[in-house]
Amino acid sequence: MADIFTQQPLQHQQTFLDPHTQLGQISETHFSIPLDPKLYISALLNCTNLTQIKQVHTQITITGMTQNLTVANKVLYIYARFKALDDAYTFFNCMKEKDPVSWSVMVGGFAKNSDHENCLRTFREIIRSGLPPDNYTLPFVLRVCRDTVSLKMGREIHHLVYKYGLHLDPFVSATLVDMYSKCGVIEEARLVFDKMPTRDLITWTVMISAYAECGIPNESLVLFDRMREEGVVPDKVTMVTVVFACAKLGAMNKAKLIHEYILRKNFTFNVILGTAIIDMYAKCGSVEAAREIFDGMRERNVVSWSAMIAAYGYHGYGRKALELFPLMLQNGVTPNRISFVSLLYACSHSGLVDEGCEFFHSMWDKYYVRPDVKHYTCMVDLLGRAGRLNEAMELIEGMTVEKDDGLWGALLGACRIHGNIELAEKAAKSLLEIQTQNPGHYVLLSNIYANAGRWEEVANVRDLMTKMRLKKIPGWTWIEVDNKIHQFSVGDKTHPQFKEIYEMLMGLIKKLELAGYVPDTNFVLHDVDEELKVGILYTHSEKLAITFGLISTAEGMPLRITKNLRVCGDCHTFCKLVSATERREIIVRDANRFHHFKKGACSCGDYW
Repeated sequence: MADIFTQQPLQHQQTFLDPHTQLGQISETHFSIPLDPKLYISALLNCTNLTQIKQVHTQITITGMTQNLTVANKVLYIYARFKALDDAYTFFNCMKEKDPVSWSVMVGGFAKNSDHENCLRTFREIIRSGLPPDNYTLPFVLRVCRDTVSLKMGREIHHLVYKYGLHLDPFVSATLVDMYSKCGVIEEARLVFDKMPTRDLITWTVMISAYAECGIPNESLVLFDRMREEGVVPDKVTMVTVVFACAKLGAMNKAKLIHEYILRKNFTFNVILGTAIIDMYAKCGSVEAAREIFDGMRERNVVSWSAMIAAYGYHGYGRKALELFPLMLQNGVTPNRISFVSLLYACSHSGLVDEGCEFFHSMWDKYYVRPDVKHYTCMVDLLGRAGRLNEAMELIEGMTVEKDDGLWGALLGACRIHGNIELAEKAAKSLLEIQTQNPGHYVLLSNIYANAGRWEEVANVRDLMTKMRLKKIPGWTWIEVDNKIHQFSVGDKTHPQFKEIYEMLMGLIKKLELAGYVPDTNFVLHDVDEELKVGILYTHSEKLAITFGLISTAEGMPLRITKNLRVCGDCHTFCKLVSATERREIIVRDANRFHHFKKGACSCGDYW
């Protein structure tokens, strides 16, 4: 403790307690000690462990300095900083007087340590006591609402923000935007954003990120342009957010423009930004551009290597993904759980069963990485794709980690491919126990029954969806032409060129029918006659987007489209035939992976 308390000058001929004085002597001499609050605050801030904090706290208590609110609040703060919340709370309850700082420290301490319940309880006590909340406390409480997706509580706190006039505070408003977006109400987030009298860089970045996270990345990029028009200069965090939004959108021309902007403005190409750009190019359809960025990085960490492995994986280049692993080890980078997810995913999507099993078993035995549910999901997918459904089920039954919807969804998807009705029903039952309101699960089960010709079960699933008021998630497809994003839905007639698109599409379908195309109406979940099903199938969003691309781009140019759901079997066949008859490479990014269609074949090997 000698380095914590420093000698002070004499005051009224009194000598200050030497730092080596035993605590037992303090009670006899403490009246001769100069009671300087700065001394105790300095001592607290110089503490490096909990033992030292308690020693200083003891001296503060003995000398009666706990009656000084500034010192008492600093004790609370230092306990909270060292995550000793029980000690902080006990001391807090003993305080005869508390001010807004005291309450704020406790709220912040609980929030930082993810004690959501006590954070909200303490905040309620503040309101009941009549103390006004401040711009320090409110952001902490709003983040708790965000992390626990407590929209009702978030809205109540929003009312308090207005009541106390804190809606003009940019920090509070930015946290409100973040809370609403994480709770899935992007419209309310935007309302808060638009009403702000001034918006700093943090607020712009939060709103840009919110749109990307909520699946509206095009609006993120529009907002980024508007931010610059208003004279707000982006920083590195903003650029990582914009790169992430572009990756979500999958627009190659936008990706190139953003990359050029980063180079032009001389942003430091550190690991975080470099890795984000790798991911952006890969998700925009160019694994070659991603590798070029990767090779040019001066510094690469485990996240960079994992991102490049993942890029090869979801493009279906499993062997190239696996070639990176020994190179990563040679560079002294130790694999982590994300690395193994990337490797197992790559094995799964390239049919590398033996290699995948070897990686899975080496995780703990060789690299001390304990498998979690994501690794098991990759293995179920890997075995399921290979038709080894019983092995996949045995792996699930032997798991010690908690099962989730992704795991059962992987098994159900494999059952669809291999037509295993019995196991599909078991997977679907487990899946629907976890997520009863997800219509995608019901649709997949219905398709499995339809493929097996079990129409009564198909009808039962549809009836159940109707009773539960569940609707199939609408499919959307985006295509970028001349730096503009064009969006299509099934049967869409909102595009300015829709007449030209439909005329071209009908002619194209006739051409494909001569090449052997037969529409597969099993992929239409509508209780309508066969003719109408065919009509719906013909106007799926990806068919409209591809047709528009054929009209709007030069012959021989590749077409890149992005879809929010998995591509259906009929559209997959359509893409293969179009790539052959029109001599175009078609690159499709669906919700699960990339498909590279070329000369009538797909990189996925017709398994996705």
